Amino acid sequence: MQDNYKDILSHLSGEIDQETLLLYLQNKLTGEKKHEIEKKLLENEFAGEALEGLQQFRDKQQLSATVEMLNRELKKKTERKKKRRQKLELKGQPWLYITILILILLIVISYIVIRKMLQ
Repeated sequence: MQDNYKDILSHLSGEIDQETLLLYLQNKLTGEKKHEIEKKLLENEFAGEALEGLQQFRDKQQLSATVEMLNRELKKKTERKKKRRQKLELKGQPWLYITILILILLIVISYIVIRKMLQ
């Protein structure tokens, strides 16, 4: 799984990266750059909603730390799910399939032999 799938803000817009968005929220960008980002955010409804939610943070300096914390938690959860899925997965072991096939053949042959003996 790619790491960018595990970042909270990575899918807001393909043209706006997380750092630029955080700088926008902290009012550290020029007016022209702000306008450009706002224009891109208007094109993407989900990104606009996410921006509105992020703007409700009172302390903009803590926003970066909060995003990093959310990213870490998201990575932990996805790694746990991935490990659990891998444990449940039946590994492709050819000797296991061969053993099962031989057992099935032995059972079928035994059934046929016993049936012939009873007739």
